[in-house]
Amino acid sequence: PGFSFVDMAKALVDDDLWALFNRCFPPAKPRRNKYPGRNPLNDRAVLTGILFVLQSGIPWEMLPQEMGCGSGMSCWRRLRAWQEAGVWNALPEVLLARLRTADRIDWSRCIVDSSSIALWVRVKNRTQSSDRARPGSKHHLITEAQGIPLAVILTGANRNDVTQLLPLVEAIPPSRGKRGRPLFKPRVIQADRGCDHGKYRRPLHAQGIKTEIAGRNTPHDSSLGKTRWVVERTIGWLHNYRRLRVRFERLAVIHEAFIKIAGSLICWRKLKYTEGSFC
Repeated sequence: PGFSFVDMAKALVDDDLWALFNRCFPPAKPRRNKYPGRNPLNDRAVLTGILFVLQSGIPWEMLPQEMGCGSGMSCWRRLRAWQEAGVWNALPEVLLARLRTADRIDWSRCIVDSSSIALWVRVKNRTQSSDRARPGSKHHLITEAQGIPLAVILTGANRNDVTQLLPLVEAIPPSRGKRGRPLFKPRVIQADRGCDHGKYRRPLHAQGIKTEIAGRNTPHDSSLGKTRWVVERTIGWLHNYRRLRVRFERLAVIHEAFIKIAGSLICWRKLKYTEGSFC
């Protein structure tokens, strides 16, 4: 059998994944009876185009028309509209609730780490041999004990990791799925020596969260590496989506939307391959 963009589109968004996303999309706006204009693109087709750009890393204008996703700019506009509507914030909450129901979330500890990425303009026009000024962006990630992403924050590459320690903990969405109060506070936070600062430890201790952070000027062969490696693996999973390896978007909200979609897809695969399909 030959290559088919139609088959690729079906593989990107199967029925179970579409049912999951469709729960979070806002209802369609009512159309005018007189002169309603062209019919809007199907949400599933637009989602397929967005995921194809996320995974392949191609420019929006090169989105294959054979996939039936409309133009790249149509997908870009819908991605931004869904970001403003809070779709990509609601999606992780739904998935974390499903994972907690299946007992797949380990709240015994959370791990923090970050990764720097370059800007496309910087890569395209690079004239210096050193990037010490760090004119790029940084992904700050917090995961639970098994590496399931809980929250990701986008900042400039010159931001110190320790400044995002508290915002990452605050960005953890409530984990429902069982009786009682939703969980959103880990017992222990683990981080590397870049987060070793009493100013940021004390607020966590005040909330009852213990910290296991490598001290400055200590050997690198600490025992924390035996448990912290999962966050580095999750960063690798995120960067398997080629659109996240280099920041092409000038608008931060677009890149943040891609990050949240990628994190949700990681959660989805974790649930799908451990518990089977649902929805």
